Amino acid sequence: MRKTIFASLILLTFTLSVNAQINKVEKAKTEKISKSQSKIINNGTAKIENLNDYEVFGESFDIKNTLTKNELGNLYDNMKNGDVVNNIQFVSTIESVCKKKGCWMRVDLGKGEEQSFVRFKDYAFFMPLDGEKSNVVVHGKAFVSELSVAKLRHYAEDEGKSKEEIAKITKPQLLYNFEADGVYLKQN
Repeated sequence: MRKTIFASLILLTFTLSVNAQINKVEKAKTEKISKSQSKIINNGTAKIENLNDYEVFGESFDIKNTLTKNELGNLYDNMKNGDVVNNIQFVSTIESVCKKKGCWMRVDLGKGEEQSFVRFKDYAFFMPLDGEKSNVVVHGKAFVSELSVAKLRHYAEDEGKSKEEIAKITKPQLLYNFEADGVYLKQN
């Protein structure tokens, strides 16, 4: 029981931190898109076979220049802390979903353990709690934020990590975030 409450508190803290980072990023100026970012965005190669197989969550959108999960990963590789790229759409697989309301999901970037943390604009919609491993087409904005060493150490402490493990945290971590205004979820 304690572990469940503890895990819920950690998740709530993480969600609030990401929300604060999103607000901070939104206030920052959107930087001009680089040539390498533009090339990735304008040459998406993902193919969606039958849109009728998908259920719409949030706003519907036209399918065009859709990135694969690997192309989205490459886009993030060409971004730095504070960068925001609007009007992006990509296909991927849901790796995990918020188990309380479906208010966020993590999607595969085709880079091993690295994932993108996807929230839904203005909490206007939620994903099904059993959506893991489902294919999705996501539309919205990609942005990168940085989690400080102090916050990483705080979260590690909250997780019950040892002092030795916490001391090994010496670099901030870049977070690959996405704010979706619409999601197409493939029906299984």
